[in-house]
Amino acid sequence: MTDLLRLSGVHTHIGRYHILQGIDLAVPQGQVTMLLGRNGAGKTTTLRTIMGLWQASKGEITLAGERIESLATPDIARRGVGYVPESMAVFSDLTVKENLVLAARDGPLDDTQLDWIFGFFPALRRFWLSRAGSLSGGQKQMLSIARAIVEPRKLLLVDEPTKGLAPAIVMALIECLKEIKRKGATILLVEQNFFAARELGDNVLVMDNGTIVHRGEMAALAADVSLQERLLGLSLGAHQ
Repeated sequence: MTDLLRLSGVHTHIGRYHILQGIDLAVPQGQVTMLLGRNGAGKTTTLRTIMGLWQASKGEITLAGERIESLATPDIARRGVGYVPESMAVFSDLTVKENLVLAARDGPLDDTQLDWIFGFFPALRRFWLSRAGSLSGGQKQMLSIARAIVEPRKLLLVDEPTKGLAPAIVMALIECLKEIKRKGATILLVEQNFFAARELGDNVLVMDNGTIVHRGEMAALAADVSLQERLLGLSLGAHQ
């Protein structure tokens, strides 16, 4: 299996804090790799460093064999990387339509792609001309993901997409991400919902204190309750 994304010895400092402390990880092409760990382990910092939002202070990040750790965020995005932040990043004063138009870098919105997105998130069609700021939290998360997939992406970085959402919306997100994978995308996914991680993940990386402390197959971790408790603690809801 070819690795689409690889981090080698990556360190990230934010002010005087040394957050990532020599991260080594690989994300195989066409698969979903889960990035798990307790709060404060460095998961979000890892995604933001890959996306160029925070600069790696040391180490190499390669995408399809190309070094990207010194590139600006727009240049990384132009190489086919989509990012869904934990903060549900949408433009509140713009309509749902305007949010998606801005996210489509390569030209007008594709009607076929839009119909596919609406199949998973019908609320976006219903609120097409409504301000994004008027949407519920779940609907904003749908829009945030839709912005990342309105055009085909080589790699998706997704940060806790199910956080705080109702179970029905969580299931819709899981099915959407599964279909994105079936279409050939590669996904690096941070998630605190162990059910979602188990449903989506091919591979798993577990972080603690800015380093990778476990790597393997998601199915193996899902089958080993004692390992879940040792690596993740009960806060992840591993037994739900």
